[in-house]
Amino acid sequence: MPILTVRDAHKSFGATLALQGVSLELHRGELLGLLGPNGAGKTTLVRAISGRVRLDRGQVVFGEMGPAGAGPGSKSTGGRADHPRLGLVTQEIALYPLLTTRENLEVFGRFNGLVGDRLRRRVEWALEWTGLGDRSREPIGRFSGGMKRRINIACGVLHEPAVVLLDEPTAGVDPQSRERIYDMLEGLTRTGASLLLTTHQLEEAEARCPRILIIDRGRVVASGTLAELVAQTVGSERLVTITLDQAPATPIAGFRGTDGGQRLEAPVADVAADLPRLIRAAETAGRRVLDVQVRAPSLQSVFIHLTGRELRE
Repeated sequence: MPILTVRDAHKSFGATLALQGVSLELHRGELLGLLGPNGAGKTTLVRAISGRVRLDRGQVVFGEMGPAGAGPGSKSTGGRADHPRLGLVTQEIALYPLLTTRENLEVFGRFNGLVGDRLRRRVEWALEWTGLGDRSREPIGRFSGGMKRRINIACGVLHEPAVVLLDEPTAGVDPQSRERIYDMLEGLTRTGASLLLTTHQLEEAEARCPRILIIDRGRVVASGTLAELVAQTVGSERLVTITLDQAPATPIAGFRGTDGGQRLEAPVADVAADLPRLIRAAETAGRRVLDVQVRAPSLQSVFIHLTGRELRE
């Protein structure tokens, strides 16, 4: 049984159709990537699940989320979807800059119903989990963007939610901080927490999310593993790029030229069989091969195939 199900979610803001029948399932211990261009409806969907937006039509249904939950079948039909074991991490940094790390954690812990020994234990856990125990008495306002992001996430999961909604949790941070944040999130899934994560970082989603859902213009346009998405869209052919010492005098069959013809590209279905043939064709044309690259279909190629190349602002 999915721990979270969204069924046929519809939401309009005036003439803008933000959600047009979005459905999804989130399973226990899963990290589900939610992707889409700007304005696709990702943030509206997260807000609807968290109860910050009232759906015009559709359901948000929670499965069994443990003793603190409302039990199987807890749901909202076009209304609020509040749930005591739901965690929300917003894209905006929601911290008090004049308070210390520890004070922020204590405040947000109390907001989520933690008191006494449990609050103290969870604050100590969060300081260790984020790697910021040695900075516990410093005001948050002095911290880097990556440090603030880590504390921002910790404040959203102190109460041990079964489902966590994360809206762009790595926005504006350096690569090292992104790696640390994803390590933190994987730690949550190992304890059984289920994460729904929106991001514009396609390489991160490809590497970290076992399953991905892509929405565009308020509709689900594809969902599945990377292999399933590739099979559904761009196909499994590899792209071979060969760099020559100079452009060939005449076109070489099977290739398309780039960079004035010095770099040649060709799609191949069987790398082992096709690559030697392509190299021989270039050498037969009297050119020396300087470099060879073989690229598998990526999530970016799937994303562009499904949503187009036009700029969304």
